[in-house]
Amino acid sequence: MNDTRLWWMLALRRFSVMLSKELKQLSRDRVLLLFILYAFTVDIFLAASGVTLSLNNAATLVQDADRTAASRELLGRFREPYFRITGEALHDRAALAALDRGDAMVVLSVPEGLGRKLETGEPVQVAMQVDTTNSVLGFLATSHAQEIITRFGLESALARMGLGEGASANLPAVENEVRVWFNPNQEDSWFMGISEMLNIATVFAVLLPAAAMVREKERGTVEQLVVSPLTPFGILFPKVVSMTGVILVGVAISLFVVLIPLFSIPVKGSLGLFFLVSALYVFTTAGLGLFAATIARNLAQAGMLSILIIAPMLFLSGAWTPPEAMPEWLRGLMLVSPLHYYLDIAFGVLLKGQGFAELLPSIAGMTSIGLLVFGGGLVLFRRQFD
Repeated sequence: MNDTRLWWMLALRRFSVMLSKELKQLSRDRVLLLFILYAFTVDIFLAASGVTLSLNNAATLVQDADRTAASRELLGRFREPYFRITGEALHDRAALAALDRGDAMVVLSVPEGLGRKLETGEPVQVAMQVDTTNSVLGFLATSHAQEIITRFGLESALARMGLGEGASANLPAVENEVRVWFNPNQEDSWFMGISEMLNIATVFAVLLPAAAMVREKERGTVEQLVVSPLTPFGILFPKVVSMTGVILVGVAISLFVVLIPLFSIPVKGSLGLFFLVSALYVFTTAGLGLFAATIARNLAQAGMLSILIIAPMLFLSGAWTPPEAMPEWLRGLMLVSPLHYYLDIAFGVLLKGQGFAELLPSIAGMTSIGLLVFGGGLVLFRRQFD
């Protein structure tokens, strides 16, 4: 009994010493600390405030060949927040040149005789040219423009028949009542801010353990660790725990300094559950960093290998591309990305208020992949010592 107690005391003593060593080494690397602080604050703020998934103030040029009250009424409906009329194109060549230069996203051409044809009920066509270099924004611009023109045409037809503006309310119609859950104002900052925070946590979960191990190789201290009474697990475990703690502190700063105060992101679920799952995710994902550390000989190689590991995780997570938009075979590969499950858990806790029981399938999937990854990284790490 005394031998067992003594063994545990020695193990805890060695762990505390190694943990203190890792934290001291990290504290002396001021450049890395500044980079971590920047990533968890400024980068997340820029992602939440500067990246939007909706159409805002699309630069619009107009060609009004009719010059009537009807044409002015139509063009006046292309206003903020979706469109912003920046000027008038005098001829087709100037309009195409503006699209080519990127000075305009939309060119709206009203033909001559628009007002007269609306009064007589004749069909009339309005030309619209859209820069779809960004296909998502181009599709949104086209959709909003079609809605505006359709509404204008309906109101013109009712006015020609002598019916007032409220006459459309008496016509038979199918009402589409939309109820928005979890993000009622459809704030892009909520999704982009949380997604960027999780992406940053993933990057450091892979990069920091790999950098810590490769740094031992570069400084020649790995040989001293080999001849010490520490086991490979005793060397590895404090590194992962210390880096996990640093990343959790960064996530806490992102939440309580940036996302919640500046963007009013609600926290509907348990923060304890969120940080517990985050610790599990970071700890197990560190196995990928250990894999990179066993191959890399210096810090530059570790960084390049980490990029090769992180990029597929980000693309297959669903943060950038919805799973429904992916090919079926690629959608299946998402099941092997631990970030895919972590995204579901984070949004479930923070925005949906889900509990452990509801998130159990995602937690089980993330844990299973994470344990395999961490176990594989530990095996490679031990072989390197052998």
